[in-house]
Amino acid sequence: MIILFDLDGTLIDSTEAILESFAVAFKHFNDAAPNDEAIKAEIGHPLDAMFTTLGVDETKVWEYVDAYKMHYRQISCAKTVLLNDAKKAVELAHKYATLGVVTTKTAKYSVELLEHMGLMDYFTVLIGREDVKNPKPDPEPIQKALAKLPSDTNNIWMIGDTCMDMLAAKSAEVGSVGVTCGYGSIESLAKCTDNIYQNAYEAVQFIANK
Repeated sequence: MIILFDLDGTLIDSTEAILESFAVAFKHFNDAAPNDEAIKAEIGHPLDAMFTTLGVDETKVWEYVDAYKMHYRQISCAKTVLLNDAKKAVELAHKYATLGVVTTKTAKYSVELLEHMGLMDYFTVLIGREDVKNPKPDPEPIQKALAKLPSDTNNIWMIGDTCMDMLAAKSAEVGSVGVTCGYGSIESLAKCTDNIYQNAYEAVQFIANK
């Protein structure tokens, strides 16, 4: 069995670090930052797409991304926490499955966060934004992760908190489980998957019985 996890809103809560880094990026360019709710509504998308949606001119997006990352790398570990029962979820999943992370976060920072939290050793592969051309909801990140893992099973699952995760799973022809502990609502997730649980631990328990 293979279980792939999204990161933000699925295993970790880095909302404070994300919001602060967006505020710093906008301030760096003497631009008014959007309100927190507008930013949170975009979490899960790649940074360049988030800044574009939040009104930054496409010709300046990557400058904003660089300003964001410069601040984020300084505060990410201190201002990110594991979600409830996330460690239990990973420990349980590791007992019977090969594990991977598929995220739109930068892989470098994702590895640093998971190492800081003592979880990176549980994962065989981690695919981040810089590893793919087409991020979720495209199936490419999942397909890239699976290409690096043993191919002796068709029992493959993706756990995530947004429809982007669920749609990527569907396109990659793997099972999907949505969790409501992150940035997607139960109403939005219900449009994309039949399997919805409160957190990653409950999702792993569900998969364990499949």
